[in-house]
Amino acid sequence: MMDQLKRSLQLLDESTVKSKRGLLRSKDVLRPLQHQQQQYERLSRSVLNDSSLGIPLDSVQDISAFRSFDDASSISTSVLSLAAGSTAGNAKEITKRLCVQFLEVVNQHDHEANVFDTLEELVETLELTLTEMDTNARQLQSVGRERRLQAEEMWLHAERETWKLMCCLYRDRTETQRQDSEMDDLPLVNSERTIIEHLYEANANLREYQLIVDWLEQMAQRENKLQAGCYTNRTVAWENTLHQLLEIGQTAFGSGRPIVKSLDPDAPIREKRPLHDLDAEDQARLSRDIFLELRQGRLDVAQSKCEHCGQAWKAAILEGWKLHHDPNYGSETATTLTRTAIEGNPRRDLWKKFAWKMAESRLLDPYTKASIGSLCGHLEAMLELLSEHTWTDMLWGYLKVQIDIRVESEIRSHCIKSYLPMPDRYWSWKMSLEQIFDELEAHRNARISLTAKDVDKVIQKYLILDDIPQLMRIVDGWIGGMADVVLSPPMLRFLAHFVIFTRQIGKPFQEEIGDRVIKRYVEYLISLGDPALVAFYTSSLPSDMQLLLYSNFLETITEKIDRKRALEEANGFGLDVPTITVYTVEKYRALEPEDAPEPMAAAGELSALDNQKISSLEWLTFYPAQRGELLWQANALMRYFLAKRSIEAARKTFAVVPSDTMEQIYTHYGSKDDIPWREEVSIREYLCHQSYLAALDSYNDWTVLFYNNRPKPPPAMKVSNFTERVTSEHREQAYRNELSIWEHRLGEATNRTHDLLYNILMFPEDGWLVDADPKPDVSFEQEEDWQHRVVQMESLRKLCIPEVVLLLHQLHTLTERHSDNLVLADVLCSESRKLYSVFAKHKLAETLTKIAESSLALMNTRSDPFVGDAVKK
Repeated sequence: MMDQLKRSLQLLDESTVKSKRGLLRSKDVLRPLQHQQQQYERLSRSVLNDSSLGIPLDSVQDISAFRSFDDASSISTSVLSLAAGSTAGNAKEITKRLCVQFLEVVNQHDHEANVFDTLEELVETLELTLTEMDTNARQLQSVGRERRLQAEEMWLHAERETWKLMCCLYRDRTETQRQDSEMDDLPLVNSERTIIEHLYEANANLREYQLIVDWLEQMAQRENKLQAGCYTNRTVAWENTLHQLLEIGQTAFGSGRPIVKSLDPDAPIREKRPLHDLDAEDQARLSRDIFLELRQGRLDVAQSKCEHCGQAWKAAILEGWKLHHDPNYGSETATTLTRTAIEGNPRRDLWKKFAWKMAESRLLDPYTKASIGSLCGHLEAMLELLSEHTWTDMLWGYLKVQIDIRVESEIRSHCIKSYLPMPDRYWSWKMSLEQIFDELEAHRNARISLTAKDVDKVIQKYLILDDIPQLMRIVDGWIGGMADVVLSPPMLRFLAHFVIFTRQIGKPFQEEIGDRVIKRYVEYLISLGDPALVAFYTSSLPSDMQLLLYSNFLETITEKIDRKRALEEANGFGLDVPTITVYTVEKYRALEPEDAPEPMAAAGELSALDNQKISSLEWLTFYPAQRGELLWQANALMRYFLAKRSIEAARKTFAVVPSDTMEQIYTHYGSKDDIPWREEVSIREYLCHQSYLAALDSYNDWTVLFYNNRPKPPPAMKVSNFTERVTSEHREQAYRNELSIWEHRLGEATNRTHDLLYNILMFPEDGWLVDADPKPDVSFEQEEDWQHRVVQMESLRKLCIPEVVLLLHQLHTLTERHSDNLVLADVLCSESRKLYSVFAKHKLAETLTKIAESSLALMNTRSDPFVGDAVKK
């Protein structure tokens, strides 16, 4: 019998024992349909064999366990109690590492068929992290002191259990429950076990109840690691009482009051006398440990403890509720010589009736009553003890009773045997899951009612209820700040992956809420700076959110190598990189000083905002296909800087554009004839800016050469002897040589600057900053940009061309090339280009007046005052 019991107890726990991946790593539920019967049999045995999952009475999973309540009456002291030892120092690093590890898991199992493999990998990742945190913290704490859990570690414990709950529930809901509708009704039979096996196979709700109880009990096994009590080294019950009765008057530590005169199990109650004080203490400890073992689903351990203490009758009591099954009944092969042992208790109804009375007895201690109550469905006996403890303990008690009632009802409906009636109160405790959670939320114990509002408990509640839409509405309140809940980064990580999981299994809910959850998580990931993390989770959002979020992330990156990796990751996860980069550049271009206040830059230096605008163009340099867009954006930014007369900023903007840009554009489109009109005008405008900046640079160099580099004549000196005369002549000759070299350099610089400035005035086709062809039809969204561009170019022509004319006039005047000024006037008034049209009337008058001065200068030198020598040439 005990061997059969142990085999039954191991059925649901074998995955924990054999698999390195933890509790829910078993692949049984993923096997083909021919293995479903084995799963149902395992579940049906576990319902009454108590091989289940669970949480301890003082579980770390209840955040309420760490609130400031007087908990002197706690069932056990958690090994993770409030004491010294902290994990806060590396909590941020661990949180970041978990984000990376979760990405690796989710990215590895991106197919819907692998969704439960993904959950199991996530659980394994959390378990490894918790083990590492615990090991590291214990190495740092003082010897003999218990470690205190920080909020981050408490959440990781809760998150691990929540993933396990999701895995077992939704695996059953998505795979096993598909077969429910195919089950036939069971006729009247003689085997209670057969009835319950069929019930578990056909009833999805009961199966889920059992999965939740299993989950709760396995949680208790993990968190409440009790040491086996040592009561005696001999299997003798109540040895101190026995010794005092046998050695009257000779016991060294006898009881100070009258004790029982008999040693049968009922003696203390029948005689109304106590045991020896030491035995009474051991008896209380044993009762407590028996209940804790049952709470952890370890019935075999509880029975072993009873037998070890010499109280085999207690082990037998714990055996009486098992389902009866006679394999010989109706067997055609059974003979008198080959009879198979009968399983379970044939008078289970009688045992249950007396167990009910024991659970109601006032003479038994609370632990014994709760133990019996958990086996016979007496809820009040369990609530009397559990009401002062945790939310998970209460949930376990309620669900144990619900399973017991439904099992009992099924047996009495389909078994041919007659049964003793159960009390009416037994049936009155039948409740729905909604009613159970309402009871917990309204519990008189503040610790339980407050725990019901914790983030992890709310999530677990709606997972159990399978009400994802309502859960997402609550999560939306958390995200929006409408609830008194602050979501930490680990919570955001869980919620984001929860949304991904529910989408993969096809659970309907408000998609916009899920997008907001992932958006909040991405906003946190942006602060970590890992482009792979940001790109992957951003890719699961709608395109408009992708654009905004990834653009915000790109704004945080300044180094070129990091920028390139960010775009590679975005492209690898399917983001619209061209649109995102253009949006980012245009967003920077739209910034104005009043929108982003900053200190004034020193003269000749660029402001931080200007540097940001210029640096943003680098996003368009990484992909050859975007070079056309790069020219378009760079031209727009140069127009902005030239309008501000920030020439240095325009130069830096021009320098951002790679030298092979036009070649890349031609290569991308195949030939010049195939280049779109937008890229064509961008190239032309870029060449216009190039010619203007080159002319200004040349003029600046000429100015430096003209004013600062002219050789200075040697100072006059008195010559009184031959040596001084030779020295003076040598200085004069050196000066003349230097002056000749300078004049030659100045002439070359003047010619070069003259040509570059004239390149602006004589720019090919329709002129400088004028599009060669009329603008084709563009979309409505682009029309405004084109209009702004036309206005800006016309304004720059009015600003820059008069400036170029004045620079040419000054160049000619200072080098006494007055005849070139007369040619300049001719070019200015020419009707072919109509350069005079960009001048204001007073500016044009001033310019012509200055040119007239050159004509007077020619007259003074007896040269042609109208056309000059240049015309003759």
